Amino acid sequence: MDIADNYQFISAEIKEKVFRFDGIFLPEQEDLPIYFVEVQFQEKPDFYWEFIAEINLYLNQYKPVQDWKAVALFAQRRFEVKSLTAYQQELINNHRIIRIYLDELPSGSIGVGLIQLILAQEAQAPLLVQQLLARAKTEIANPLVARGIIELLETVLVSKFAKLSREEIQSMFLLTDIKQTRVYQEAKQEGETQLLLRQLSKRFGQMGNLRIQAINQLSLEQLEDLGEALLDFNNVTELDNWLKSRVVD
Repeated sequence: MDIADNYQFISAEIKEKVFRFDGIFLPEQEDLPIYFVEVQFQEKPDFYWEFIAEINLYLNQYKPVQDWKAVALFAQRRFEVKSLTAYQQELINNHRIIRIYLDELPSGSIGVGLIQLILAQEAQAPLLVQQLLARAKTEIANPLVARGIIELLETVLVSKFAKLSREEIQSMFLLTDIKQTRVYQEAKQEGETQLLLRQLSKRFGQMGNLRIQAINQLSLEQLEDLGEALLDFNNVTELDNWLKSRVVD
């Protein structure tokens, strides 16, 4: 029998269902993967099909350049899907889908705390952040890993609690920890930019849109360099030359 005899050709209409992720971690670098997170607290035979559909709809709509991974968080192993298709098993075997069973994680671990933060209400977030910061400092000897935990905490807060202001997010961290967060760095850069624009306006008059745009492109380190260099500028032409040498179109 010809293998083609085992198939029939059809034209099917696909209706899209509305999905909502429990969480998405979006990296700022192209070489880091996007993490899609879904939490499951009961048995659901179609869990993986729906999770994969969510991911594919997202990829089709936003077309990200980054690679992706999916994290399936089950409250208990018994809620795991009992029968997997070959396609689902392949995604799990190649670590495209990572499975975590919360009841098997060490009690009080940082991993459990992060998951609790993802699931928490806004009012619970400040206490959970403080607890996780304390654990990171006592349980993690590598300062780079500890800093990664702080950045992950900030990512969760910014992603999950979008209504929180910059000041509210900063208030959840101790002073020494705030300085490591992206929120703090952005605030510092914004403040430095506004300060320089005021200083330049006093010396050379109102800054034009092109100069303001060029200054807004500077990194925090470049802004600090400009703050020192402007003391030696005699006219606005020297400012323009300095900006041209550092701002890449």
